[in-house]
Amino acid sequence: MDTMWKARAALVTLCILGAPALWAQHPQVRDGFWIGFGLGYGPFNPSCDGCPSSNSESSFTGHLRLGGTLRPDVLLGGDVVTWTKSQGGTDEIGGNVTATAYYYPMVRSGFFLKGGAGIAYYSLSANNSGSGADGAGVGFTIGAGYDLRVGRNISITPVGNFLFGSVGDIQRGGATILTGWKQTIIEFGLDVTFH
Repeated sequence: MDTMWKARAALVTLCILGAPALWAQHPQVRDGFWIGFGLGYGPFNPSCDGCPSSNSESSFTGHLRLGGTLRPDVLLGGDVVTWTKSQGGTDEIGGNVTATAYYYPMVRSGFFLKGGAGIAYYSLSANNSGSGADGAGVGFTIGAGYDLRVGRNISITPVGNFLFGSVGDIQRGGATILTGWKQTIIEFGLDVTFH
């Protein structure tokens, strides 16, 4: 286990152990507009027609989520999750933009489940030449997280997401270079959420 994963495990453990004290000070109240953003890390696993089987690559992710409160146990909003890696003079980006519902099974708890559908995207660009390839198709995101209240309207939110995208054709300059592109991303991240 590398140092980065050990640090993440320690952070999640501290958040979980500190949760009871935080609950007592700041009750879980969900009402009106909310927004959250943060960073994460996880593997990206692509496949396509005629492509050799490839190993997944892990890198950093970024995410933004925002929306409104339908009921104290149901939030509706939008999610943007992007996985990115720069290596050997190329930038690779994949992710999903989804309309998402959040469900809190116990209203007084910060634990939530989420799911949504929308657009999956993929892009590969070369830094030196300016050439690139990209595509977009349908995708879905499912996940879970926990709002750890650290203030009346602020939470630290560990999240885990699974993203699937059926991008289809990847094109460069209007010409199809790959077909049947599919991708999965598993993300473990940490958000700051404003309620």
